[in-house]
Amino acid sequence: MTEIVTVDIGGTHARFALASCTADGGISMDDPVTLHTQDHVSFQTAWEDYRAQKGGTLPRHVAMAIAGPVGGDVIRFTNNPWIIRPALVSEKLGVDDYVLVNDFEAVAHAVARAQDDEFLHLTGPEGALPATGRLTVLGPGTGLGVAHLYREPDGTYRVSATEGGHIDFAPLDQIEDAILARLRKRHNRVSVERVVAGPAISDIYHTLAALENKSVPELADIEIWTKGMSGEDSLAAAAVDRFCLSLGSVAGDMALAHGAKAVVIAGGLGYRLRNHLPNSGFAERFRAKGRFESLMAGLPVKLITHPQPGLFGAAAAYFQKFGEQK
Repeated sequence: MTEIVTVDIGGTHARFALASCTADGGISMDDPVTLHTQDHVSFQTAWEDYRAQKGGTLPRHVAMAIAGPVGGDVIRFTNNPWIIRPALVSEKLGVDDYVLVNDFEAVAHAVARAQDDEFLHLTGPEGALPATGRLTVLGPGTGLGVAHLYREPDGTYRVSATEGGHIDFAPLDQIEDAILARLRKRHNRVSVERVVAGPAISDIYHTLAALENKSVPELADIEIWTKGMSGEDSLAAAAVDRFCLSLGSVAGDMALAHGAKAVVIAGGLGYRLRNHLPNSGFAERFRAKGRFESLMAGLPVKLITHPQPGLFGAAAAYFQKFGEQK
C-alpha cells in the first residue's frame, strides 16, 4: 500500500496530511496539520516545518492542490507570494513522484469520490448527484474556485480546472450596482471573485452602511463574518445575506456556462455558510435566469461536507494518475 503526503495550499493556509488508498478503493487520511502561509517564506520551508512535526521523515510521494493556475515552468499562487518550480519539486522535497493540481480541480476529485452522505442538499430535486454527465463545482474562500467534473457511464471520471472566478461580475439590483461602483474605484475590471469570496464581505458591509448613511468602524473581514453569522450585528447579517444572493447568481451562471446537470458548493467559507444558504435567497437567485428558470429549477445543488475536500481530492488525483496500489 502506497502512503503519500497530500497538501492543500490556499491563500491563507497550507494543510498537510498523510494519505493511503485502501484495498476497496477508499482513501484514508490522518489528522491534518494546518500552517499559515504568512508564517513561511516559501512552500519548501513550510514542508520542512511539517516534516519536523512528523518526526523528520515523510513518504516519497506527494500530491499538491494549489490555489492558482497549474502549468508552465513557474507556478505562482493567486493569493499568496509563494512560487513552485515543478522541475525542482523532486529535488527540493526529496520525493520520487508528485501530482500538481489546481485547488478546485482537487475539490472536484473529492466530489467524485465522496459518499452520498457527505453532501448537504441546498435546492433543486432531492436525491443523489447524477451518476453521469457534467457537474459544476465552485466555492468561496480567500478567492473563488471553479472546476467541472464529468462522470462517464463506466464509473470513471474526468476533472477540468477553470479560472471561472475571474469572469465579470454582473449586478442584478441597485444594491449590487452600489457594490460594483465601490469596487470600480479600486479595480478597472471587477470579477465575481471581488464580490463572492471571503474578503468581499468588507466591501459589501461598507456599501450597505453607505446606503443607510451609517458610520461604521473598520473591521477585519473575519470580524464582519463572525458578527454577521451570529446575528450580533444586523448590518453585518445583511451583508452575509447579500453575499449568499450573489453566490446563488454566480453558481447559476457557472451551471449555464458548463451545461451542468448539478452543482456542488465547496470551499472553506462555503462550508461555514452551510446553515445560512438554505434559508437565504441563494436558491431564488440560482434559478433566476430568465427563460431558463425552469431548467435551473431542475438542477440539484448540494454542498460537500467532507471536512478536508482539498486534501482528500489531491490524494484522489494522485491515485488516479499513479494507481491505487503500487
